[in-house]
Amino acid sequence: MTAPLLVIGSVAFDTVKTPYGAADEVLGGSATYCAVAASYFADVRMVAVVGTDFGAEPMALLRSRGIDVSGIEVREGRTFRWSGEYSDDLNERRTLATHLNVFESFQPLLRPQDTEVPNLFLGNIDPDLQSRVLRRTRPRLSACDTMNFWIEGKRESLKSLLSEVDGLIINDSEARRLAGELNTVVAARRLLSLGLRFLVIKRGEYGAALFAEGHYFAVPAYPVERPVDPTGAGDSFAGGFMGHLAKIGDSGGRPLREAMIYGTVLASYCVEDFSLRRLGVLTWEEIEGRAGELRDFLSVNGPSAGRR
Repeated sequence: MTAPLLVIGSVAFDTVKTPYGAADEVLGGSATYCAVAASYFADVRMVAVVGTDFGAEPMALLRSRGIDVSGIEVREGRTFRWSGEYSDDLNERRTLATHLNVFESFQPLLRPQDTEVPNLFLGNIDPDLQSRVLRRTRPRLSACDTMNFWIEGKRESLKSLLSEVDGLIINDSEARRLAGELNTVVAARRLLSLGLRFLVIKRGEYGAALFAEGHYFAVPAYPVERPVDPTGAGDSFAGGFMGHLAKIGDSGGRPLREAMIYGTVLASYCVEDFSLRRLGVLTWEEIEGRAGELRDFLSVNGPSAGRR
């Protein structure tokens, strides 16, 4: 059995419109996408909060992936809701409405078994809360995510957090804003100097880049023929990345590079449909097949023997 991964973040109902269709009140949230993606590799526990309107069906969907949902608090009120729409090329997203509801006062409630967890991913929440969780758990491997709201509003708290976690998984524009640099490579160097052991910069359709121990490694985005909805792709990447590291119990150089491949694979499946419609029904053969193709993309020798 693999060492468990604890995922802390948001669970939400999303309403999304893209050029390929629309979805109303579907399951979303950073912790949801991350946990489901990671569940293909490791035992996953979630700590989050939902309202009394959450219902049995979405909880059953999470349980169907073997996820331990006993750490999801059900509080009186409504579940976090977000709605948005994407441009024709899916590269721009416009938020139409955000209703934090019970998530506005979210305080992660850790059980005794959570404090001993060996692997931890801190989703996009207040960096002061992230630090509080980290100090109560002290995991073997930890990583976090953040966003512009916290970068602008709690920059010092966020920088302090980065001196305590092993890794940061963040998108390109956020990395440059947090570092105060226009160039991504210079920004990466500055962020690593805060104490991070590794940094992953997500670049959407251009893939993702890993900066660690003086080395650089980049993985292209998998060429999805018909991307439907990018919502949750970054969180799915984080889940695949952290899930793989939890599975093998090693976060050295080669495992980090392999984790980049698996993160990319899970993100590519996520965008093929709304919510968890594709991400939640994968087979291991599908994951390994696409991972093999990505390894071929990265090989100067071309496709492996027997693979077309």
